[in-house]
Amino acid sequence: MHEKFERLIPLHKHTKGQLTYIEGGIAYITIHFKTYIVPAHHYFWIPKGMPHLLRVSNSATVVRNIYFYTRDDDSHEFYSKLGIYPASRLLIEMISYTERWDGGHVKPGDENFEFLIALKNILPELGHKTLPIILPITEDESMKRILRYMESKISLPLTLEEVSSQFNMSSRSLSRLFQSTLHISFLQYLKTLRMVKAIEMLLKTDIPVGEIGIRVGYDSIGSFSNAFFALTQSRPSDFRRV
Repeated sequence: MHEKFERLIPLHKHTKGQLTYIEGGIAYITIHFKTYIVPAHHYFWIPKGMPHLLRVSNSATVVRNIYFYTRDDDSHEFYSKLGIYPASRLLIEMISYTERWDGGHVKPGDENFEFLIALKNILPELGHKTLPIILPITEDESMKRILRYMESKISLPLTLEEVSSQFNMSSRSLSRLFQSTLHISFLQYLKTLRMVKAIEMLLKTDIPVGEIGIRVGYDSIGSFSNAFFALTQSRPSDFRRV
């Protein structure tokens, strides 16, 4: 399936393995109260039977999906876990080539079945470098209010003390709330939130990299670039050019 859309696809699961390539924009996969970020020119693999929710945030984004048989998925651990990876030029071309069969089924014995076998077989070889950008979510209303506040003040030098005072809490109480509801520290969440917002601006706007760094709370392009590289293994300018 190859389609251009901007929408939320509710929680669902498949009886096949799912390979999805994001062409432009950014997508978000939610699984077990964790939201995984999938930027443009990255792909993800979702194993058979894994419930997930998918949101695409740009109407110009082409989402390319291929659903595979699962009879040999035990041949490699790659097929049994969720993974998000940068797409090589070879893989992009192979996935794009399948658009000619959009909406159809390619069965054993069909002319193009061997092509799809080859595509699936190279995934474990290519999928070594995962993109570990995960933003936890929660149904706790008090935590939701705090997270909304942090997002609205993302350009400021937020601290545990400052945020806790805004909600009449002690720093220790807020720290415990993060761990109990999100299973992540305040600083880990803040750092990830800054990177998510930076990626969104890199892929959706022409705002200069230095200005993006300031807008997500960094006081210099160097500190922003280093923090970005530590999480994504790419510099912000390179990420935009991919």
